Amino acid sequence: MKINQFGIIETTFEQKITELTAIGFYDATIKLAAQQGPMALFAALMKQAAITTAVKTNFSDYMVNENQDLADFLTTRTALTMQEFDSVALQLLQFTENVDYTLAEPVKGIKALGLPLADIPGTWSTNDLLSAWYDLMTTHTKNGLQFIDLLASHGYFKTTNESLFFNGKAMVTFDTKTLKKEVVYVETDLDTDNDGMKDLVRVDIIRPTTNQLVPVLFTASPYYQGTNDAISDKNMHQVNVPLERKRPNHVTYDEISYQAAPTKELASHKKTGETAVASKTFYPTSHVDLNNYFLSRGFAVVYSSGVGTRDSDGMQDTGSPEQVASMQAVIEWLAGNRRAFTDKTSGVMIKATWSNGKVAMTGKSYLGTLATAVATTGVAGLETVISEAAISDWYQYYRDNGLTIAPGGFPGEDMDVLAELVYSRMQDAGDWHRTKTQWQQKQAKTVQEMDRAGGNYNSYWDARNYLKNVANIKADVIMVQGLNDWNVKPRQVFRLYQKLQELNVVKKLYLHQGQHIYINNNRSLDFSDQMNLWLSYKLYDVNNQATTQLPDITWQNNQQPDTWQIKASWGQTTPTAISLANVQTPVSYTDQQTRQAYATYSQDYQTWRSLMMNREKHDLDHARIMFLQPKQTQDLLIDGEVSLQLRMKSSSNIGLVSAMLVDYGLEQRLTTKPVPQGKQIDRGKNWQPTSLVEFGLAKSTPFKMITIGHMNMQNRENPWRVNDLRPREYVDLTLTLQPTLYQLTAGHQLGVVIYGTDFEMTVRGNQNITYTIDTKHSQLLVPIVTVADAKINGKK
Repeated sequence: MKINQFGIIETTFEQKITELTAIGFYDATIKLAAQQGPMALFAALMKQAAITTAVKTNFSDYMVNENQDLADFLTTRTALTMQEFDSVALQLLQFTENVDYTLAEPVKGIKALGLPLADIPGTWSTNDLLSAWYDLMTTHTKNGLQFIDLLASHGYFKTTNESLFFNGKAMVTFDTKTLKKEVVYVETDLDTDNDGMKDLVRVDIIRPTTNQLVPVLFTASPYYQGTNDAISDKNMHQVNVPLERKRPNHVTYDEISYQAAPTKELASHKKTGETAVASKTFYPTSHVDLNNYFLSRGFAVVYSSGVGTRDSDGMQDTGSPEQVASMQAVIEWLAGNRRAFTDKTSGVMIKATWSNGKVAMTGKSYLGTLATAVATTGVAGLETVISEAAISDWYQYYRDNGLTIAPGGFPGEDMDVLAELVYSRMQDAGDWHRTKTQWQQKQAKTVQEMDRAGGNYNSYWDARNYLKNVANIKADVIMVQGLNDWNVKPRQVFRLYQKLQELNVVKKLYLHQGQHIYINNNRSLDFSDQMNLWLSYKLYDVNNQATTQLPDITWQNNQQPDTWQIKASWGQTTPTAISLANVQTPVSYTDQQTRQAYATYSQDYQTWRSLMMNREKHDLDHARIMFLQPKQTQDLLIDGEVSLQLRMKSSSNIGLVSAMLVDYGLEQRLTTKPVPQGKQIDRGKNWQPTSLVEFGLAKSTPFKMITIGHMNMQNRENPWRVNDLRPREYVDLTLTLQPTLYQLTAGHQLGVVIYGTDFEMTVRGNQNITYTIDTKHSQLLVPIVTVADAKINGKK
């Protein structure tokens, strides 16, 4: 086990005393004890911590070495060293003797666990002890909390409903039992239902009861007002359909670039009065865990599903400029720049008089996507976004290089299916029957514009490409992405990250080894602490050096558990060209399967994928070409985008090419789903606990997919230009795979598997097509360096 903490700021001894005073660990009683020496001070600090149930009042329950307990030590000894303090600190931090450390060598255990406790040799003075006690407060326990937060969850702080900061982070001083829950309706500048009136969107607010102004965490979630799972599932598209030939064209980007329609004059809702008190409340539903963490720390939390959702006006349209604008309007109201009403009919206006005007957007997947999208509007009041597994270009989510591509695990899903899922207005029978015809017309238009059969990039997709508007971003950006997330694939964050390098905004990136997950409850990384440091700085103006303290890139190493490392860049490594001519040329493979195999793999694409990577002979050999490199003599780091430059031909006038980069070597690899640790993390004081999780080591496997890519051979130039493809005629193309950051172990082999149909992600035409590759004129481009040369650092 190892704890990686990046959210601790260095402080002077004078600052430590000031902060210890503020949290009650340097009051009159402790000052008096300090005058009597380190042993009396140690006893006083322990007694103060023991006012909570997190610390035992019987000091004989703690050992300072193998032969002496703390109670005896405090009464018989006159000198304190790091050895004794660390022994007790490890027990306070919930680590287990002879499992996590030994009493014979506690300092060695501290270093192995990566704990940031004080390293002070010799006999300690009272000042040494006070400094070390401060460091103990900021150190993580075995079970996922800073020690000060563990004390807080057991009632250490009084609920003053006033902000208190320690080591630059907001403390648990707000009463979650008295949170206010309010509903307002923000007036947008949209009319997506064409009734001539400005659409209103429902906004749910959860905020502390306090006299101080508070900042806001806003999560834009189309799922929040409910989802239509059964109806959406029925509308999944058939993927067992043939790949269709597309008519060649000479379309340029200028011809398909999105141009916003002229704005229309819309009627505003009539104001009949104004109030400071909301008239509606709501019953709490499942909320974002990171948001729950901040409610006990003096932040308000706001949720909205936007236009076309339950209790809001308008029509749902996945990722559209209108959907983004409706979420932008919520920010504007929170910042004091837009109108809202207490309900949809009375005309009584309400202002966010409790807001300090500073807003952060949070959330994963669709939620993080809208955070990114709203940031590209440059809206005033949005100080930062924390976008996790966020889409930056919807085309790259449901399409890829002219192909219709499914998000991993969801064959048949598309923009219209997702819109159907979140059009929660149909959950109210009356509202549904009033809007049913209009909704069906809207969906028919979406199906036409998204062009599932063609798969080309067009103005519909261009309107949903937020990368075009990155230059408008004024907010600082935190990005989180799983390198094994094949739902929202790594290219989404990679392209955004690259674009942000051109802007004078702070950008921080977290790359983990998980799938489509949150990482705020991870045991080995202090992500919630870091976000506390960040949001205390951005929204409360705490001078805590957050911009320099948080690493630019935090990467979870894929070789070892509990290992998070620092990088300065991603994707800057110059590619190395690897020839594919080490096998006969040309080489061919055939896409078609037997009827039985086709039926089997259509139902079980995970088995299909595993077989496609397996080096052993099997009945899928005819459907792939595998290129293997020699065993590596040292650890290598693949840093960025891997590309295949291929000269190939199809036996037909249609064709698709897919490829997987694979790590071959028997190895225990990290799980891509975190494993519950059997503990709960308290998000305040008896408030919204969540499971503590960690990536573990799975059973040994002989291979692992590193990354993947797909292309329609007719879109080999770009996704909007359709090239001709003549049977049995070679063409040159470059297939760029999803970006990665992956450490390849010495003794392993790097391989690339090239094939056609991807049973999980592409259409499954099962057409009798043979593909041929001219290996003499083909190569693999890998951005690879030795680990020794890579600029990777450990914990700060």
